[in-house]
Amino acid sequence: MSKKRILYISQEITPYLPPNHLSNIGRNLPQHIQEKGKEIRTFMPKFGCINERRNQLHEVIRLSGMNLIIDDNDHPLIIKVASIQPARMQVYFIDNEDYFQRKAILKDGDENFFEDNDERAIFFCRGVLETVKKLGWAPDLIHCHGWMTSLIPLYLKTSYKDEPLFEKSKVITSIYNDCFEGSLDVNFSKKALMDGVSEDDLKNFVTPTHSSLCSAAASWSDGVIVGEEGAEKIIENVDRPTLQYQGVDYVDAFDDFYEEILSEEEVLAE
Repeated sequence: MSKKRILYISQEITPYLPPNHLSNIGRNLPQHIQEKGKEIRTFMPKFGCINERRNQLHEVIRLSGMNLIIDDNDHPLIIKVASIQPARMQVYFIDNEDYFQRKAILKDGDENFFEDNDERAIFFCRGVLETVKKLGWAPDLIHCHGWMTSLIPLYLKTSYKDEPLFEKSKVITSIYNDCFEGSLDVNFSKKALMDGVSEDDLKNFVTPTHSSLCSAAASWSDGVIVGEEGAEKIIENVDRPTLQYQGVDYVDAFDDFYEEILSEEEVLAE
């Protein structure tokens, strides 16, 4: 039997960004799941504060060069890669000069939320899926971490549902308290439109607060994981198979949940 393939899409991963609950899971979970015998790929945004020389990032020319159109503007997609040697784990980075060159993550020096964080999230989600297509690597399961990944489940179930690489992929969303105040740009749902996605599909993204984005992502997912204590309130109205918060010893429970979601796929296929 071939190894199950797990694609991790994470908003933050340490050591590339400062350690916190989300970035620590982004770093440690893929390694432990790989050690359990599964094949993994990991993606994150290439925020401008990531030191490319120190972390030995380099561009993957064969994967770069595509343009993504967002709000009628072309944005070149640049793919970089680095290795976390102790984990024997590669991390792919989604980069673009317009969105990810500034030396910050989500806020400027005055702690103001960047006005284009909505477009940065759209670019990141689409960039990951297009890059995985170029890799020709068909994931059995896709695990999303952080609000910036919230469009991934929707895109997989709409625009990419007939893509051979993703047609059997299951998607799980982990919900965290990685909150931002207020809302993204009011035109977020319109900017997120692409072939195969209707305005009705995006109805739960029309008011793009943190809670609504995470709830909408969960509703389009095959399973949901409460990744942090207190985050369960965000998905209290979502009817999906759910793994509650597991504390610090979460790996075995996550792995079992993966198998549960993947076995549902196999039952449906019979």
